Amino acid sequence: MTDYKLLAKQIRALADDEPNYIPVFSNASALLYDNLEDLNWAGFYIMNKGSLMLGPFQGKVACIRIEVGKGVCGTAVAEDKTQLVMDVHQFPGHIACDSASNSEIVVPIHKDGKVVAVLDIDSPSLSRFNEEDKEGLEHFVAALEEVIEF
Repeated sequence: MTDYKLLAKQIRALADDEPNYIPVFSNASALLYDNLEDLNWAGFYIMNKGSLMLGPFQGKVACIRIEVGKGVCGTAVAEDKTQLVMDVHQFPGHIACDSASNSEIVVPIHKDGKVVAVLDIDSPSLSRFNEEDKEGLEHFVAALEEVIEF
C-alpha cells in the first residue's frame, strides 16, 4: 500500500529548494515512479498554446503534444476531473503513445483556478489503479498545487 501522504510531504519538502514547476515536476515524477509499483510511465503534460505539451517524466518515450479533449489526458483537461481508466483499449479515442500501457490515471493540476497541467501515470497491467490511488494522487496533486510556481 502506497503512503500518498508521505509522498505529498516529500514533494512539499523538495519544493522548498525551488518552487518552479519544472524541477518540482521532475522530482515528483521520479518520486512517484520509484514508489509506485507496476508502472511504465509517470509524468506531466503542461498546458501550452492551447494543448498539452510533454513535461518532466520517468519511463518510456511519450507523445509530445495532446489536444484538449483527446485521449485520457485531454479528456481530463476538458472535463476538469480525474480519469481512472482500467483498460485504456476501451477508452474512446485513447492515444497509444506506448502500446505497452493498459491502464492509466490522469489528475488535473490547477493554478489560479485553471488547469495548467496534468499528472499522468500508466501501467502495463489492466486495472492497476483504484479509488485509493485516485484519492491518494489527488492529495499528492493538491500538495503540488500549493507549492508550484508557474
